[in-house]
Amino acid sequence: MWIRLLPRVRERVVTVPSDGRKAGSTDVEDLDRERGPYRALAAYARAEPADLLFTSELQRLLSRAGSPVVSTAAHPGRAATNPLRSDGRRGARRLAQKAVVGLFAQSDDDGALPTLHAAVAGVPGDGYAGPSGFLEGRGAPKPVGRPARARDAGAARRLWKASEDLTGVAFPRGSLRTA
Repeated sequence: MWIRLLPRVRERVVTVPSDGRKAGSTDVEDLDRERGPYRALAAYARAEPADLLFTSELQRLLSRAGSPVVSTAAHPGRAATNPLRSDGRRGARRLAQKAVVGLFAQSDDDGALPTLHAAVAGVPGDGYAGPSGFLEGRGAPKPVGRPARARDAGAARRLWKASEDLTGVAFPRGSLRTA
């Protein structure tokens, strides 16, 4: 119900999908996944492009309402957070995992940098930031691209409408003067 806070937001809303945005696609007509079996990883992958569609539609609505608030997004790349560091493996498998994580992931602190960049560095509305390194897995923040399925304006509108219908909370249609 965060949308009720929007009149008090002064500058930015930053949505944080993971880098899983490249893997899945969001079926706006089947958000509850009634047409197939539930699989946690697949559900997670489907949610990531939805975050980017959400960011786009929020920016469109904010602009249309004349609000100065900016909606952006950022992904952390591959950050060595607890799930990557401690999945229960032992011995040689654990050492191999640690080496791979060290090569392709960055610290959790560095993983936070794209989000901070999107929040304070003037990333434009509907902009998207992520790491600049190999496959956007690590490195300094920079603007990054979106897959085509996360740029579909029609899907973004349908997803927003479905979200409003499911939650019973609509985008404020009146003034969006900031506090």
